[in-house]
Amino acid sequence: MAWITKPSGTMAVEQRSEPYLTEDMKNSIRETYLPRYETSKGALLPTLHKLQHTYGWIPRQALMEAADFLDLKPADVIDTASFYEEFWLKPKGEHVIAVCRSIACEFCDHKAITDRCREKLGIEVGETTDDGKFTLVELECLGACGGAPVALVDEKLHENLSPDEIDRAIDEARSH
Repeated sequence: MAWITKPSGTMAVEQRSEPYLTEDMKNSIRETYLPRYETSKGALLPTLHKLQHTYGWIPRQALMEAADFLDLKPADVIDTASFYEEFWLKPKGEHVIAVCRSIACEFCDHKAITDRCREKLGIEVGETTDDGKFTLVELECLGACGGAPVALVDEKLHENLSPDEIDRAIDEARSH
């Protein structure tokens, strides 16, 4: 198999005129997080959380700004952000449906839940509806094995799901 290379070293990062990592955010990180850690690298996860909480996702420009602010290599920041499922590196829908695919949910037919979501929303796992309302993802474990199959709709946990129950949860989210 041949290696497929990407021009990431020369890739242009879309830039907006104002920074994502604002002076207020930097001051908050300096005061709250940096004193807690021996090195600035320790403050990376809280910085990424702050960015995501503010914008709903973390644009590449924001990753570069975080690297610069924390005096880290951009590759280290990008590797960290892309490693954790909780960080969004592209915009997501207003509502996120996260179906658990752990072993307990697999035994309890999580696939039927995912399939119903795909049918109802007209999207595949990892996609967002054209209207920007819903994003569908599967996560490795939601830690609610006793109620399998489970899914999060936004931040509300739904346990012992059937396809009809996930339909109702989607309709409820749509009405808000």
